[in-house]
Amino acid sequence: MTDQPPPPTPSPGSGEPDPSSPAGSPGQAGPPPGWGPDPSAAGPPPGWGPDPSAAGPPPGWDPAQGGWGAAPPPQGWAFPPTGGYPPGVGPYGGQPWYPGPPPGWYPPGYGFDPNDALVTPPGAGLGGWFDRCGGALRRGWRQLVPIMLLTQVLPAAVLSVISIGLDPSAKWAAQAGSNPSPALPDNFAVELLSLLVVLVGGGLLVGLVQAVGWAAGTRVITQQAAGQPVSLESALRYGVRRAPGLWGWTLLISLLVGVGFCFCVLPGVYLAFALSMAGPVYLFERHNPIGRSFRMFHDRLGLLLGRVALVVVAVIVGTVIPGALEGVGTAPLGTDPFASAGTAAGAVVVIGITAVLALPAHLAQLIGLLVTYAEQRAHEAPVNTAGLVAELG
Repeated sequence: MTDQPPPPTPSPGSGEPDPSSPAGSPGQAGPPPGWGPDPSAAGPPPGWGPDPSAAGPPPGWDPAQGGWGAAPPPQGWAFPPTGGYPPGVGPYGGQPWYPGPPPGWYPPGYGFDPNDALVTPPGAGLGGWFDRCGGALRRGWRQLVPIMLLTQVLPAAVLSVISIGLDPSAKWAAQAGSNPSPALPDNFAVELLSLLVVLVGGGLLVGLVQAVGWAAGTRVITQQAAGQPVSLESALRYGVRRAPGLWGWTLLISLLVGVGFCFCVLPGVYLAFALSMAGPVYLFERHNPIGRSFRMFHDRLGLLLGRVALVVVAVIVGTVIPGALEGVGTAPLGTDPFASAGTAAGAVVVIGITAVLALPAHLAQLIGLLVTYAEQRAHEAPVNTAGLVAELG
């Protein structure tokens, strides 16, 4: 017993629990037990972190691995807790739940696209090169065939007919048979000079017309690969505009290759391969086609040599077979087919048919060299068909 009055009962909300009310009732001030750390506790409550005073490693620690052990999760555990991802859905890009770019999409101006219709990207190999050659032919044969017929087949056939008609060898053979004494035929120098002038002049003119076809065909293939329509008329106009420069470089290259063949065959073969990219370089880059072609050839010797060799084989097969057929077809017409109208008509028909048979060789040369050039550009720096169209002008 004491004379002091009993202490006053604390009111609810003063920070002390009300003995008459259950724990966690609305009258309790502060968080209920378990909602936060107790400041008066000697350490963090269970579950807030490792106890520094605890002896030994925490549960799950694997001393052999130096980290947390890879103990299997409890049975039935999955992440997310909702039961796991649906089949075929995962936390990586390209899954249905994670929006990503569709296959084949590349940002504009990225460089080259593995799905580019003309540029074979590095690493695609010979199969990619063949695919793009075939695609160029499928897309553009309706324009390429008439262009090649007008600029390659027809001029070559006309020059062949003229050369056969002016060939004085049959007359020289007849004069040599009638004259037992060895002597040059009459007017030998004049006739020979006339034949050379016609052949050289005709060859130069044919080369100019062929340059129109190479430039026009390049325009068709490149624009169609970029998805841009191009008409036969616009392609020929472009070819006429670019033909003089291309023709001049072609003459210089032909002269260099010819001189190389004069110094044994191998230098000529080397120059023919090393300068094979000069035409496309001029059309797209407009400067230093010989130096650029040499650099492409030596930078990627094996790749370019293999591609150009395939083109050369196709051209040889496509021209030798029609040439042999022309010889077989004109042999029954005699040494001078133009001696009569009937044999002359037969010679023209045979020459025309065999010239058309050489059309695949012209297409193979144009498409193969252009696709090879685009592949070489891709090895130097990222490039795509849209950029090549802009360079072509």
